[in-house]
Amino acid sequence: MSHPTCCCCASLDRCDRCDLLVGLEGFHLMSVARTPGALVLDVESCNQLVGCPGCGVIAQGHGRMVVEVIDAPWAGIPTRIRWHKRRWICRETTCQTVTFLEHDERVCAPRARLGARAIRWAIRQLRFEGATIAGLARQLATTWNTVWSHIKPCLQAASDDPARFAGVRVLGVDEHVWHHQDRRRRGPREFTGIVDLTRGEDHPTARLLDLVPGRSGTVYKNWLEERGEQFRSGIQIATLDPFQGYKNAIDDQLQDATSVLDAFHIVKLAGDALDEVRRRVQQDTTGHRGRKGDPLYQIRLLLRASRDRLTKRQKERLREAFVADEAHISVEVAYLLTQQVREVFHQDTPAQGQRLAVRLIESLPACPIPEIARLGRTLRKWKDAFLAYFDTGGASNGPTEAINGIIELGRRTARGYRNPTNYQLRMLLIAGGLDASTHTQL
Repeated sequence: MSHPTCCCCASLDRCDRCDLLVGLEGFHLMSVARTPGALVLDVESCNQLVGCPGCGVIAQGHGRMVVEVIDAPWAGIPTRIRWHKRRWICRETTCQTVTFLEHDERVCAPRARLGARAIRWAIRQLRFEGATIAGLARQLATTWNTVWSHIKPCLQAASDDPARFAGVRVLGVDEHVWHHQDRRRRGPREFTGIVDLTRGEDHPTARLLDLVPGRSGTVYKNWLEERGEQFRSGIQIATLDPFQGYKNAIDDQLQDATSVLDAFHIVKLAGDALDEVRRRVQQDTTGHRGRKGDPLYQIRLLLRASRDRLTKRQKERLREAFVADEAHISVEVAYLLTQQVREVFHQDTPAQGQRLAVRLIESLPACPIPEIARLGRTLRKWKDAFLAYFDTGGASNGPTEAINGIIELGRRTARGYRNPTNYQLRMLLIAGGLDASTHTQL
């Protein structure tokens, strides 16, 4: 067969440059054709001798069979590989194998519609480019079901691989809502996300370890129990938000790990307490909720900000609001105390931050402002986990919240999910929880 490209010599049996361009090692490019819907590459293998899979005797050629496989797009054009498979016949009379076709996993799996290269390309697009299955199907000129039916087994195999749980030393946990429909039809609305927060050469970023339906201490406890003793004994630090269920699970299953209360949630608790004080004083002094011209309502956003970042004008606005009414003294005191809670995490040394934290834990419960006193009791309840922040080099659940942000983006891009299994696999992939390389030759 003559070569259709200008770089080929008609007298040659093959063109190395064309074969190199196609990039299928061990295969020879026979021809290239452009159809209205795709680019079609005709290829054949270079194997001349093949042993029978049944008995090992050298088989005899017995014609060819053409199999069309979907390949990764080339220059934005859907591509098809027409593989002219050799058919072989075994002449060994005692062998049960009569005829068989050649097979190469580098091109595609047996009876697969998508080639191995297309599967690798699709997984990369899902992982790094925020693609959707529908978008990939359009680029491959095939259907949604065809794409997902080939990708899902690879992701499922990676999810079932126990090796992905190895080397975890710092563990984070948080929950998120994955649907807003009736629980009776769709099941639990929340998924508990477990995140690997370990840092090192092998762990450059946080990664999602697993998603478990439901949100409770029992869910987290059961997941830890399923991981086995070897996994649990390797956990040194476990970060969490102020949810007692998670704390109970950690105390029960991770006795040797240090529980660390997330700094963001501590500051948030302080900010929420301050908001409650402002709203109560607003109601007591004006008899109504905050309105446009009310002094306390005008500074509601400034109260939540760090005072170190306020401009001179903003500080003056705060002072004017505090002196506008004698009753506003409660808001001012609450503001100063909550700022001290924030400053705990911005001291020059961990020891200084720990001393300030201890002082606040001891003093806040006795505050005459009820909201601040309740905040103090909460911090006292979580004292050990609060102070552990300074003994662990500032361990934080922040990367866990970042993973939740990636999950939210993925769900928004897909316009929601109906199947929880598909949801879990997709979120594990985009959040770094699956290593598909061992299953797709990535």
